[in-house]
Order: sequence, then C-alpha cells, then structure tokens
Amino acid sequence: MVIKQAEFICSSTKIAQCPTDNLPEFAVIGRSNVGKSSLINALTNTKNLCKTSSTPGKTLLINHFLINKSWYLVDLPGYGFAKIPRRERAKIEAMFSSYILNRKELKKLFILIDSRHEPMNLDMIFIENIIDSNIPFAIVMTKCDKISTTVRNKNIALLQQKIREFAPATAIDIFPTSATNGFGTDVFLDYINSVLNSNN
Repeated sequence: MVIKQAEFICSSTKIAQCPTDNLPEFAVIGRSNVGKSSLINALTNTKNLCKTSSTPGKTLLINHFLINKSWYLVDLPGYGFAKIPRRERAKIEAMFSSYILNRKELKKLFILIDSRHEPMNLDMIFIENIIDSNIPFAIVMTKCDKISTTVRNKNIALLQQKIREFAPATAIDIFPTSATNGFGTDVFLDYINSVLNSNN
C-alpha cells in the first residue's frame, strides 16, 4: 500500500465526537513515549502530521487521521506513566477503553512495544486484557534501528513466550519497525491493506 494522502480530521474525548462516516479505523496504542506519533509520521511519510514530544503522556485525546480518503489511522493516548494527575489519567484510560471496546469501526488495534526492552509487565497486562476482550489486534515493535537484529529477535521471542503463558492458542502478528529509517513500514502497510481487502 502507498499512502498518497493523509490529513488530520479531529481530536475527541469520547466516541460520540468521533467521525460518523463509518470508514474503517486502525488504532495505535502503547506505553507513553513508545513512539506512536513518530510511527504515524513515518507511515504517512510526513514530518508533522502527528506532533511528537520527548515528554511522556502528551497525547491526551483520540486523534483521527484520514488516509487516502478511505480509512482512518487513530492515535490513542498512551497507557502507564504520564506526568499528569492520577484522576486525569483515570479519565484518559476510561476514554481509550471505551473507544477500544465499543467503536464498531475499529478493524484492528496495534499495540506498540519498545523493541529495546524485554516485555514489561504493564504491556503484558494490557495485551492479556485485549485478548480477554476479544479485540482484534497485532503488535508493532518500535525503535528497531536502535538495537541489533539479535537483541530484537530475542525480545520478540520473549514476548511470544509470555503471551503463550496466558493465551496458548492465540496467534499474534508482530511487526518490527523503525520510524527513523522506515524499516518494516512497507510490510506493516501491506498488512493494513490486507485487512481492508478482507473486510470488503
């Protein structure tokens, strides 16, 4: 798939404010500062479509980006650590949980995980909850340019092993990527295209 057009459409605090044109949606989520905004910019071949920040927790809304005028890429707030009050963080978690569980246009949730680290408990809890809720998802490993292939493969194998511990029958698609050099983004976009075609 080639992305020829990408534009920001809206930011929302609840599903009722999201677009109502019934186009398919693919959402990205992950721990704060995992690289969601950078990945969106890399996928769309833009620098500033999605604002990036070195400060964790900057994405506090549900952001919709219209791709090729036919589907949406949705940037969800990060989970876990963020420099915001606990009460506000609880509101944000309730917001993206409502979107994930109730948004009928959502075709696939992409859980972003930092490839530089072994699987973290927070990520595993989130993945287990997504599996228990029967939400269609895949995993995207970010920042792969910052580690060797050996370390990347080791961390992916550890992730697969931990998922098998609570979901032995679940097959997980995992995509290693880098927003810096574009590694893996073409494979990732082809996967999105296959999901779109399977839903036609």
